Amino acid sequence: MKRFVISAGLALASIALTAAADGDTASDHAPIGVMADHRHEKGEFMFSYRYMRMVMDGSRIGTNSVTPEEIVTTVPNVFAGQPGQPPTLRVVPTDMNMDMHMFGAMYGLTDRVTLMAMTSYVRNEMDHITFAGPAGTDVLGEFTTSSDGIGDTVVSAIIGLDNGKKAHRQFNLNLGFSLPTGRIGFEDQVLAPNGMTPTLRLPYPMQIGSGTIDFKPGLTLRDRFGDVSIGGQVMGTVRLGDNSSDYTRGNIGEFTTWVAYEPRPWISLSSRLLGRTMGSIDGFDPLIVAPVQTANPAFQGGETLEALFGVNLLGQEGFVRGHRLAAEFGFPLVRDLNGPQLETDFMFTLGWQKAF
Repeated sequence: MKRFVISAGLALASIALTAAADGDTASDHAPIGVMADHRHEKGEFMFSYRYMRMVMDGSRIGTNSVTPEEIVTTVPNVFAGQPGQPPTLRVVPTDMNMDMHMFGAMYGLTDRVTLMAMTSYVRNEMDHITFAGPAGTDVLGEFTTSSDGIGDTVVSAIIGLDNGKKAHRQFNLNLGFSLPTGRIGFEDQVLAPNGMTPTLRLPYPMQIGSGTIDFKPGLTLRDRFGDVSIGGQVMGTVRLGDNSSDYTRGNIGEFTTWVAYEPRPWISLSSRLLGRTMGSIDGFDPLIVAPVQTANPAFQGGETLEALFGVNLLGQEGFVRGHRLAAEFGFPLVRDLNGPQLETDFMFTLGWQKAF
């Protein structure tokens, strides 16, 4: 990871040193964390790569942080009464890291319609504390679970609704579908409250795919006024039916708005707000049964508001001409979670784009 960040920094410096003040500009694209924000001219391709890391630490019920000891003494186990299931939760996740590599391609079918496809490779890692026996706060031990694989694949069309008379203004309709190419049956070894270490199906946050075809509509508006560009996007994810494990992840609604300042044509600095609401899971996987919060379908989703800050760089001379490199760092301002649930501490995205 350290070498990766150093290499990225050197690449950023290289673009900055070789950029010129002509041609396309850095703010022609939204912050790197915004997907499907722009159209391409007919016949133009663009390829992209994004690396995103999300770090979660500690749990929250609604807007309040809670300790593992509070969780195992106050939160009922939804599976209580089934064989081997205690009355309260006995296993608590303490932190989770998600690393995602996203690969995208865009093609200008016409000047008004751009086609896009994106897939990903995801790795999740979650640490837990197990408390001994059916009650109390005696710690039995700790363990870590992980999952990694190809994520779901998104195919979409970006359709221009503007008249195309202003080069820097776009008003786009986003219509897409997410295809269930990610697995939903990952397993790993866990530490149970009785001291056994069985291999079980991992809870919902550790499953990489949704298992359903999801409809993804949206609207994007962006404009520019001198050295300042602004934009906004509304996106939704609507699950179409149950998956093969008899559950449906919650629908998602997102709104983001950003403003970027371009001191030079090769660099823009941005700030962004991102609001998200996500429903809880409908149904349940009969193989996900454990005294841990992540196994409860009701303890998923909630509302968040995040602040993000980014930089876009565009090479305009030599071997970096046309290459875009961008980064964005964000953290939550408001978290109201259907908990107990792990809370996000920060997220970081680094990306590359090149049009041909």
